[in-house]
Amino acid sequence: MDVQFVAINYIRCRPDYRARFEELFRSRAHAIDRMPGFGGMRVLRPQKPDEPYLVVSFWESEAAFRAWVGSPEFLEGHQRGFDDLRQARERGEEPPMSSEFITYDVITQ
Repeated sequence: MDVQFVAINYIRCRPDYRARFEELFRSRAHAIDRMPGFGGMRVLRPQKPDEPYLVVSFWESEAAFRAWVGSPEFLEGHQRGFDDLRQARERGEEPPMSSEFITYDVITQ
């Protein structure tokens, strides 16, 4: 596949949530794998605990990425993490993680 688009999700976790976050990815649903135009994903653990995890996904186009974000597969793949956030809010706690997507066009490979 010719990767033309990359999405990086910068995820900050509370120290007590890091093990849970890593377990969510180790046992992930693999729903994203069924999406047309998906070229793979890497989850990177920071070497310093105060820096964010990086979830890097590779796509053949921005349209393929946007189709995933609006898909049932996106919800399937994120449901357990969404549940953790919802439960923290219900308890009146700060969410255990936060995320920010930044997207990129590939200019060379």
